[in-house]
Amino acid sequence: MSLPTPRALRLTTLLRIVLAALSLACAGSAAAQDWTYHARPGDTLWDLGTRYLKPSISWQELQSYNVVADPYRLPTGQVLRFPIAWLRVEPAPARVLAVRGPVQVVDGNGHGQPARQGMQLQIGSEVSTGSDASITLAFADDSHLQLRENSQLRLDQLSSYGATGMVDTRLRLQRGRSSNRVTPARGPASRYIITAPTATSSVRGTVFRVSAGGDGPAAATEVVQGRVQVGNPRGQRLVAAGQAAASTAGRDLPMQALPPAPHLEPATLRVEPLPLLADWQALPEASGGYRVEVVRADTPEILLFARNVDEPRVQIDALPPGRLRLLVRAVTAEGIEGHDAEHDFEVADTLPPPVTLWPLHGQHLQQARPRFEWAVVPGASGSVLQVARAPQFRQPLLEQAGTGNRLRAATDLPAGDYYWRVASRDARGRTGAYGQPLPLHISDAPVDPQWQSPQSARGQLTLRWQAGLPGQRYHVQIDRRDDFSQPLLDRELAAPEVSLKQPWRGGTLFMRVRYIDDDGYAGPYSPVQQLQLPCRLCYGAAALLLLAL
Repeated sequence: MSLPTPRALRLTTLLRIVLAALSLACAGSAAAQDWTYHARPGDTLWDLGTRYLKPSISWQELQSYNVVADPYRLPTGQVLRFPIAWLRVEPAPARVLAVRGPVQVVDGNGHGQPARQGMQLQIGSEVSTGSDASITLAFADDSHLQLRENSQLRLDQLSSYGATGMVDTRLRLQRGRSSNRVTPARGPASRYIITAPTATSSVRGTVFRVSAGGDGPAAATEVVQGRVQVGNPRGQRLVAAGQAAASTAGRDLPMQALPPAPHLEPATLRVEPLPLLADWQALPEASGGYRVEVVRADTPEILLFARNVDEPRVQIDALPPGRLRLLVRAVTAEGIEGHDAEHDFEVADTLPPPVTLWPLHGQHLQQARPRFEWAVVPGASGSVLQVARAPQFRQPLLEQAGTGNRLRAATDLPAGDYYWRVASRDARGRTGAYGQPLPLHISDAPVDPQWQSPQSARGQLTLRWQAGLPGQRYHVQIDRRDDFSQPLLDRELAAPEVSLKQPWRGGTLFMRVRYIDDDGYAGPYSPVQQLQLPCRLCYGAAALLLLAL
């Protein structure tokens, strides 16, 4: 896509503003469905259009809609509105975070296979769990769904609006139960909707459970945190935290309070050594028994143990090592599950996996040798880093050991998708449990520094570019030739700008920059940029000639 010349832009600016004003006058409530963006240094409408708009929508339409006079220079912080219908829509597959027991996945073409950790699930997939099984799914906005035993779920819609952070997730719970932890909405088009046979639950950031009903307990929506909009053909109800709405076909949505959390008896609670033993006070509301679960304390959507019991006690024979959480809640005769009694505990065997700090989950990096960082686990004397192409890590491409909490890849990683994980080592050299595989994308594209327009004052030329990460430095080169064999400036800087004396002789300057991490690792240079300078010496000679005449 080519940019219009400044002359052509000036000729059409007035007409665009008039058309945009007419458009805004008719927009009315449609403006409420706009996604807003705050301009950053170096942004242009052409760049933003390429990044966010559908191919059929031009950046000139965005200019008219926002009444922007100069699309090449957007003030930092300027608010731009993008109509939702103009935004590019892309598939956003769900990812399997954890699997417990037999879980089957059938794709949109009818092909079935066992679910496995790290699997990507597309639109139209159906997930079915066995009698002692569960699966945890993560969606594009990091919302999580836990599908419990004897359940069936269909993924009706999984899409995202480009890089806006807005995600459209629509699910159909055909049988069984699900627990949901939904990330707060990041824009007006964000959706998270679960349809059960008798009701639909729509949320914008909360924690809740949905039961599909059927031959067993009644269908219901149980809200633990936040609020959920629940509806059926008879109407809509806003269900607040601590409430449940029973969903019966053809009837209103009766509301009831969730049963209170049972009180765990600390004198009879034993977590080490296994088996775990726990007792709690009986509740009169628990005519349907109790639900007992064990989850990871840092990721409560991952289910490690689940059982329904009739008596207020449980014995759990085996659990994986790590920081775990015991959950106990009452179940009514109608199948409504109440508030959780919680108890965190540690199962000691090997050192637990460390909390990862960098790179972030699913991050795109433009470094062939990225640096990995994690928190230090108490009692650890070292760590082991693994990088692989697949989340099963059957054939790691990289395995490095170190004594600190950070390691840089010892060899270059070709561009592509990877998974990485880390484990701690104790003083005896024993490797603990690895953490969850984290996706990572390595790009071989050079970093775009997003050069800003040069500024000239008092014979000084100042150049600025996009700031990097905290702690990074910058190596900038400027030359009259594009091979940088005799640079006019070759300097390492702490700030993303440089000033030099403006040359008297005009012509073309070539410039490039690379980012240097705080450990000295320097990435590749950015693409070479050109800068045309006027001839100050020529202007002076012309002035002397005029005086002589």
